[in-house]
Amino acid sequence: MQFLVYILVYPLLWLISILPFRLLYAFSDFLYFWVYKVFGYRKKVVQDNLRLVFPDKPQAEIDDITYKFYHHLCDMIVEAIKSLTISEDEMKEHFKFSNVDVLKNIEKMNKSTILMCAHYGSWEWIFILNTFMDKNTMGYAVYKRLANPYFDRLVKRIRAKYNSHLITTKETIPTLIKAKVDGKLTVSGFVSDQTAKPHTALHWGKFMGYTVPMHTGAEMLAKRLDTAVVFFKVKRLKRGYYQTTFEVITLNPKEFKDYEITDKFFRLVEKQIEEAPEYYLWTHKRWKHKDIVPEQFK
Repeated sequence: MQFLVYILVYPLLWLISILPFRLLYAFSDFLYFWVYKVFGYRKKVVQDNLRLVFPDKPQAEIDDITYKFYHHLCDMIVEAIKSLTISEDEMKEHFKFSNVDVLKNIEKMNKSTILMCAHYGSWEWIFILNTFMDKNTMGYAVYKRLANPYFDRLVKRIRAKYNSHLITTKETIPTLIKAKVDGKLTVSGFVSDQTAKPHTALHWGKFMGYTVPMHTGAEMLAKRLDTAVVFFKVKRLKRGYYQTTFEVITLNPKEFKDYEITDKFFRLVEKQIEEAPEYYLWTHKRWKHKDIVPEQFK
């Protein structure tokens, strides 16, 4: 059944991916109509999240952010599909790096880098980054394996075009340790703003005014492997065009107390959200555990 779904859906995805950008975003507008106007996909979750973290904003502004968010969400969906056939030159035109020298200088120091980002802006085309790095530097991104193995292999194949590879959470530690033992440099991406499971979270910290469980894997791994930690901020310049800026959190993670790096990352994410909230992924219940904060974290 999974293979049947794949062979039925893949041709449609491929046809969408070869559309010129003008038609691609026309399809995104069509998708927006169904996702937002007809089905109202997670609309209540989005508005509840916005009212929670922006209690002083009037409802009219909340509605405006919601409207803009769903347009952006649909753009991200079609941009992900576009990854099937987009050329390297097209990707570099649409996804630029303002200061990639930050990472190249770390590379010259013979240090690996852990990139921390949020579900903000667009992260679909970040894997083009490896074309700017030394050819021997391996790029990794931590992801959740797709339920359909055929689509999972497809996504991995797309990412691998530019020497970037997807690894699961369980694969992350052995993969990066082996690279260090082998003397290879890596640039590894972690989307670190997800909700951690409350019963296993080692750290609860403030995010947009509320105490929530936080993932600390990127910080702990950086300390274990002595890698640089860099925040990458994605800014939407205009429809279909993005610019990433790299900001060093630390070159020496062991100098930080536990969870300070994680907390600093979340301060940077908050600043990014406050600048343009419509580009954050509001469909997730990020603050669902705010009312069950363990005593030691209150």
